[in-house]
Amino acid sequence: MVAPSCPARRLWVCGSGRSVGSLLFLVSKPFCTAASASRPLDAQQLAERLRAQKQEQKNKKGPVSTNPVQRRVQELVRFTQQLQRVHPNVLAKALRRGIVHQDQDLVVINKPYGLPVHGGPGVQLCISDVLPVLAKMLHGHKAEPLHLCHRLDKETTGVMVLAWEKEVAHQVQELFRTRQVTKKYWAVTVRVPVPPAGVVDIPIVEKEVPGQQQHHKMTLSPSYRMDNGKMVRVRTGRNAHVAVTQYQVLSSTASSALLELQPVTGIKHQLRVHLSFGLDCPILGDHKYSDWNRLAPQKLSAGTLKKLGLPQAKARHIPLHLHARQLVLPALGSRKEELSLACRLPRYFVRSLSRLGLKMPSQDWNRDDGAGHREAQ
Repeated sequence: MVAPSCPARRLWVCGSGRSVGSLLFLVSKPFCTAASASRPLDAQQLAERLRAQKQEQKNKKGPVSTNPVQRRVQELVRFTQQLQRVHPNVLAKALRRGIVHQDQDLVVINKPYGLPVHGGPGVQLCISDVLPVLAKMLHGHKAEPLHLCHRLDKETTGVMVLAWEKEVAHQVQELFRTRQVTKKYWAVTVRVPVPPAGVVDIPIVEKEVPGQQQHHKMTLSPSYRMDNGKMVRVRTGRNAHVAVTQYQVLSSTASSALLELQPVTGIKHQLRVHLSFGLDCPILGDHKYSDWNRLAPQKLSAGTLKKLGLPQAKARHIPLHLHARQLVLPALGSRKEELSLACRLPRYFVRSLSRLGLKMPSQDWNRDDGAGHREAQ
């Protein structure tokens, strides 16, 4: 549709001999501009406007800080918080880029850091909210929403399984419940466990932590205690859950280690509790379980802080270094063989390994190019 033209008609006022056409022209011109501005933009104009807005936003960010500590904090924030306050469509696109496996029954994604799986108080965006959008991106606008098969903690990254059909999701959930799924996690710990490989078999229970900051935490509920130098069996609390974790040191320095963890059970915060309270080797960035009595940023040694490029006052910016590295699903439905799935480490995890002097196993193919690439082992 062509915009209406705005002719400048010339009127003469009797007795003056003066033309007011120029006045009418000047008055009518803004209305012509407004009318033309209300026209729908074509693709080229829209693209130019978006580019201009993006450039304007870049200019507002200002220069990069010359302070190395501030740069390090900005780096951690960029790696860990970039998807927490975005539009659901943006998050769905990021999850689609992070797909590591897809077939007629399952979609397996590499879960980003800092995103809860389910909604709740104070949760602005969660993975379950964008499953309908992700399904439509993969199978068109008539696609039914994907279904969650299990959960990961908000701060945990890595392999996460979704299903197209509710029945398949229930089947996978049953595999997890009956412990038929092999799960392997990687974690960076503060201090090195002794011995370097073993099994932690200590029940876990949830308790309230008294004090000024009253809160609840999971903690150990051991079946034995020492009494005058003798080991005495104690009665296990009725709310305690059996919890078993197998661990192995993959790489270590004097003050930190890279561990492979294989949880046999699936109790809430099991790996974090077993490492912190069972082995006295809390996970790097675990600001909840590094100290039983309070909720505060994790206290780190001066040597570790120096390697990470941060002072203790900025330790709160360190993310939890716990990654769901691999899942092995047994045969399911039309698939007659087991399915082994592995996810790359997130970028902040790889950077921390490098800074701490920890080496990944030689057969691992991680590179410092971030999470979210398609791959299946």
